[in-house]
Amino acid sequence: MEAIRKQATKLREQVAKQQQAVLKQFAGGLGGSDNIVNDGGELQQHQKLEKLYISTRAGKHFQRDIVRSVEGYIITGSKQVEIGSKASEDSLKYGTENTCTSGSTLSKAALSYSRACAQIEKERGNLLNTLGTQVAEPLRAMVMGAPLEDARQLTQRYDRVRQETEAQAIEVSRRQAKVRESNGNPDFTLKLEAAEAKLQELKSNMSRLGKEAAAAMAAVEGQQQRLTLQRLIALVEAEHNYHRKVLHILDQVESEMFLERQRIEASPSAAADNTMPSSSYNEEVGGVFTSRTYGGSADDMDYFLGEVVHSYQAESDVELTLSVGDYVVVRKVSNNGWAEGECQGKAGWFPFGYVEKRERILASKVAEVF
Repeated sequence: MEAIRKQATKLREQVAKQQQAVLKQFAGGLGGSDNIVNDGGELQQHQKLEKLYISTRAGKHFQRDIVRSVEGYIITGSKQVEIGSKASEDSLKYGTENTCTSGSTLSKAALSYSRACAQIEKERGNLLNTLGTQVAEPLRAMVMGAPLEDARQLTQRYDRVRQETEAQAIEVSRRQAKVRESNGNPDFTLKLEAAEAKLQELKSNMSRLGKEAAAAMAAVEGQQQRLTLQRLIALVEAEHNYHRKVLHILDQVESEMFLERQRIEASPSAAADNTMPSSSYNEEVGGVFTSRTYGGSADDMDYFLGEVVHSYQAESDVELTLSVGDYVVVRKVSNNGWAEGECQGKAGWFPFGYVEKRERILASKVAEVF
């Protein structure tokens, strides 16, 4: 039992040493022996490669983080699409099947909401598809791509050759000392010459690999920077377009519901004022008819001309149907948001928010009013 415990302890120590070696190589940069080859140019090359290695590793991690966040967004977004689509279906069902006897206002609102939900979830689906195809996939391809791995392997080969070169430089120094101590012993001299030749060969290989690795890593770094920036811009543009379209959809449905609520908040007076205004309410000036103000009405209020900016379909005999572009003589405005007036020879009530006041109209339009 004791022997097994000792063997386990020895194995743990070996594993710990291996982990430290891996962390030194991949987390702490390229292998950094204290015995640096005494060459200024080679030292600069080594430092450049180390910076490139760290930069591309950080770039790879950033790309991977973006991919993970986009994938998570797509997963949660897909669930939201399901929920929103279900809400649209439920609202549509109520809007089409409701048989409420007191009016169809809620049914109309439900149908508007159903349509808005369906449009929003369609836009959300388009957004998720764009994020997947234009952001996540290109970045994932680069993270897993061959150029980055090839450049990193080339850099690691350079690092191994550099370590061999450093070790060989130490060997040359040791043999030089032996030759000095032996007063030029021929055997020591031959071994020294062989060691020096090997050192030169390693230096040559190291220089060649360093240049190749630096060029490969620099190309990968540039590609990383360009692609990641492009995909970030695509991500922001996709989200901006999505939110802009959703805002437009919500503005539309809010406007529809607001106007409907304004219409039903208070019913128009059952006893509508059917007094028809005469043409003396307007006077012609150079082919243009202008509004005049009169007092003395039942409510002692002013008459004015209004242009219809929203169509309105009358739902009772006391209401007035309006079309966009019509002109109305507004004779009374109540506090509940309704107005009473005349258009094309007909009088009735309508939502006041559907018209805008006009100071004058062309003479050719007067016939449309009366």
